[in-house]
Amino acid sequence: MPSLDEMIEVAGLLIDGAGVLIIVLGILIATTRFCIAGRRTATPYRQLRHDLGRGILLGLEFLVAADIIRTVAVTPTLESVLVLGLIVLIRTFLSMSLQVELEGRWPWQRAAEPASRGDADV
Repeated sequence: MPSLDEMIEVAGLLIDGAGVLIIVLGILIATTRFCIAGRRTATPYRQLRHDLGRGILLGLEFLVAADIIRTVAVTPTLESVLVLGLIVLIRTFLSMSLQVELEGRWPWQRAAEPASRGDADV
């Protein structure tokens, strides 16, 4: 029977693989959508970037989760925790940058509220 450390390592590798698969699938789906519907949309390049960004963001979340599982659960040394911190910092910066690119605002800012439909009571 495998040890707990081995099972955690396998879980981390599976989640890593899922993250990479999500990024690759995101690229394929975004490219397919661009090729099929690109001419029919008003801004095909913007839609392609938006689709690519969403795939990358989701994949990055999985990769960060895998790093956390493997580092904290398997080898919790000071050096590995510092490396994890650096990896998470870099990936968080990438995620936030992508989110700003996609949504045009920082994650902590509120989304623009839709304009009122008219003031009939005024």
